[in-house]
Amino acid sequence: MNSYAWALLLTLSILWGATFFFWKVLVEHLPPFTVVFGRVGIAACVLLLVLAMRGETLPMTRAAWTRFCIMAALNNAIPFALIAYGETVIASGLAAILNATTPVFTVLAAHALTDDEKLTPLRAAGVGAGFVGVVVLVWPDMLPGGLTGNLLGELACLLASMTYAFAGVYGRRSSGLPAITAATGQLVAASLMILPLVLFVDRPWQFPAPPMATWASLVTTAVLCTAAGYPVYFRSLAVAGATNLLLVTFLLPISLLLLGALFLHEPITAPALIGMALIGLGLAAIDGRLVPDFRRRSQVEL
Repeated sequence: MNSYAWALLLTLSILWGATFFFWKVLVEHLPPFTVVFGRVGIAACVLLLVLAMRGETLPMTRAAWTRFCIMAALNNAIPFALIAYGETVIASGLAAILNATTPVFTVLAAHALTDDEKLTPLRAAGVGAGFVGVVVLVWPDMLPGGLTGNLLGELACLLASMTYAFAGVYGRRSSGLPAITAATGQLVAASLMILPLVLFVDRPWQFPAPPMATWASLVTTAVLCTAAGYPVYFRSLAVAGATNLLLVTFLLPISLLLLGALFLHEPITAPALIGMALIGLGLAAIDGRLVPDFRRRSQVEL
């Protein structure tokens, strides 16, 4: 990849990594569903404004909104809510590392649900390394007394990664819509899904008014990390390609561990570092980076 592609990937890792950081700040003062609604709702309004400025509107066909709703549930509403809950009990850096298992679950989902993306021995080894990394991460919280709050938060983040995996498999089908239109439709649908939960479960009006820093974090994660993150994502996909885009999953946990340590005083533990390394090794095996590099080095030596 050239320097422009690397710059895009680094930017995307910071934008998406910052989401976990801001969520940790938000859940200190707001309930999870309210945090999710604020993120997707504000981002949807921003992208609707962008569409209006471009003279475009959302399609109103049943097929388009069926896809919007499925992608919104799998790619926004469900995983966002699970991660927001998870971050009420675990560190943002750990949540990001667990989120890096998404490609591992995607490989398994694609093997089960598609005909052209079956497991190979190398990918199976990568999946194994990824799961060992997860075990290393959650093992300290698997106490004899039963499920701890930390473990439930970790399981919620893992379930979010599984949901993202199914979204990735379903999203392989082309919608025929421009990227910004698809993103806007998803965020609008996600907002409509989360709103009843905010009203009947969270009831945020019963909570004390959050400080200004909380409102600033909410607007930032919605506008910068979500509304602005989508164009960077699709541009990265076009420039770097789908395989290289997986590098974001390597970069994102590193960004989060540093942000959490610097600003939230979250400790960087040995299990976190070991688990991140094992998950990274698994991802490298899954996307085939280890073998091509080894072959190239062998050819140079010969």
